[in-house]
Amino acid sequence: MNNEEMTTWELLRETLETGDEDQLRAVIADLPTAEATQALLHLDQDEQKDILVALDPADAADLIEEYPDQPALDLIETLTAVEAASILGEVESDVQADLLQEIDEKDVAAILASMEPAAAADARALALYAADTAGGLMHPQVFRFSTSSRVADVLDLFVSSDEDFERYRGHHPYVVDDRGRLVGVISLRNLLLSARTRQLTEIMTAPISLKASASIEQVESIFDDEDFLGLPVVNDDGVLIGAISRSTLADELRDRAGMNQMKQQGIVDDELRSMPLSIRTKRRLSWLSLNILLNIMAASVIAIYEDTLAAVIALAVFLPIVSDMSGCSGFQAVAVSMRELTLGVIKPNEFFRVWRKEASVGLINGIILGVMLGIAAWMWKGNPWLGLVVGTALALNTVLAVSIGGLIPLLLKYFKIDPAIASGPVLTTITDMAGFFLVLSIAAGAMPLLT
Repeated sequence: MNNEEMTTWELLRETLETGDEDQLRAVIADLPTAEATQALLHLDQDEQKDILVALDPADAADLIEEYPDQPALDLIETLTAVEAASILGEVESDVQADLLQEIDEKDVAAILASMEPAAAADARALALYAADTAGGLMHPQVFRFSTSSRVADVLDLFVSSDEDFERYRGHHPYVVDDRGRLVGVISLRNLLLSARTRQLTEIMTAPISLKASASIEQVESIFDDEDFLGLPVVNDDGVLIGAISRSTLADELRDRAGMNQMKQQGIVDDELRSMPLSIRTKRRLSWLSLNILLNIMAASVIAIYEDTLAAVIALAVFLPIVSDMSGCSGFQAVAVSMRELTLGVIKPNEFFRVWRKEASVGLINGIILGVMLGIAAWMWKGNPWLGLVVGTALALNTVLAVSIGGLIPLLLKYFKIDPAIASGPVLTTITDMAGFFLVLSIAAGAMPLLT
């Protein structure tokens, strides 16, 4: 097979097998970073490690930054402390902090000991902040100037520091006092229109800043309201410690959306088919085995009312409708609770307030949906009692579903369980069991009217 017929990852594998590291680096250098990363992810973990170690640390860092979180972590953990330190030293600070937070403490200590002292100190400081906070998203390198600086100082730095200007792209120049506290921000427009001799304090504006502990939702809210390239981050004393660019936030939100979607489908961590079969199988089975038990519980309700179902076979048509419609209503409540928990609007112990709000919505929607389904059943079979049975069941199950849906994320959060993982299966089981029970038990009581 010639090179033109090979896929990119097959070319990487063949080049790796030759042992020619110079050729391997040349192949990687000819590929866009995203394409090179995709090719690497087709290879086994040992092959990925060998390629990463063969590359210059800066090139390896570029690839790690493109990796999904879990595969990046797994790969870093296969490296020696010296190898990991050389690569992580070149990785963007926010990615570096996220990885160090997840690595075993002993390994982190060894990696930091192998890094340059200044870089290690920065890494330790950033690793203190959770990944979903302003501190975890920020870049510590910012354009900072003293209150005595002039416009010329900023312009001269821009001209002389092309590499820094690229690194700080998306950040404004910030003005700090002699204690490092943020006092002003400079718009690029004001900077370019001002005389070189003017002091920055004359053209700066009052900054909108974020505490390092601010949630990602708070960061998103400010970017939605303000047309800023970046936002400064300060500590509790108002000292400027970093900045967040709009592009960094967008990347983080995209990654979070993808992870939440995977969690809801039972993929707890990033999974790739290049991972060992045993790991992939174990992770999936932990989810699927729980779901089969929950489904058996729901189906057992039907078994109890087997005679009722046999007598009024039309009920079989409405069982999935009642459970599915109630489930949809419940998932709406789940989404709202998860959103409010994330924003800090509600706390995990506010059960009664959430239940009261959701039950009122569920009652109104349940009655409307129940009437609609009841009319449909009546028109189909010409029996108003059938319509009353399924309509009442849907109304009651909708009230239950939205009540439970609103409370499940709070309960799971209270017990420190990720709501994104567990809310779905728990709610589905409850709405299925309750829906089946309501339809069949009401039908059993009204059997003379249905047959």
